[in-house]
Amino acid sequence: MPDLAPLFPFILAGHVTLAIALFVPSLLLPFTLRSRSVERGFVAPQPGHVSRTLGWLQARGSVVVGAGLAVTGVALLGVLGTRIVEQPWLLVSLAMYAVTGVVAFVVQRPAMRRLQARDGITTDADREAWRTKARRQRYVAYAITTAVGLIAFLMSTKPALW
Repeated sequence: MPDLAPLFPFILAGHVTLAIALFVPSLLLPFTLRSRSVERGFVAPQPGHVSRTLGWLQARGSVVVGAGLAVTGVALLGVLGTRIVEQPWLLVSLAMYAVTGVVAFVVQRPAMRRLQARDGITTDADREAWRTKARRQRYVAYAITTAVGLIAFLMSTKPALW
């Protein structure tokens, strides 16, 4: 393997950017629902450019971003060595990232698709249920944001956990 040490800052910046980009749709899409009305007789306009881009990124771009994340992660291991994986702060961060990823892709993605479709909303009870589900997805987005912030804190401060 070639010496990647001179490229470390670029590999790290790319890795961090991709790690955050993997969660950006899960963080932002729930807040695009706030402006979506489900009132009787309301015909919703098509989602804006940003919402469509985030939706596309969440549906199709995850594989590309995830592959880039894996490649940069392996490159970081090549530069830093495998002993870095023994660090407690990194193990906790990786575990949190994995749990957050499961929540984002197994819980939030399908729920967002159903909410964006807004199918079958005919009664006031349906409208209230939709609003409750949209609010719940915003709370999930807050939790994901908090986890990403905690991961960033652990990665930047590298505390001695045990």
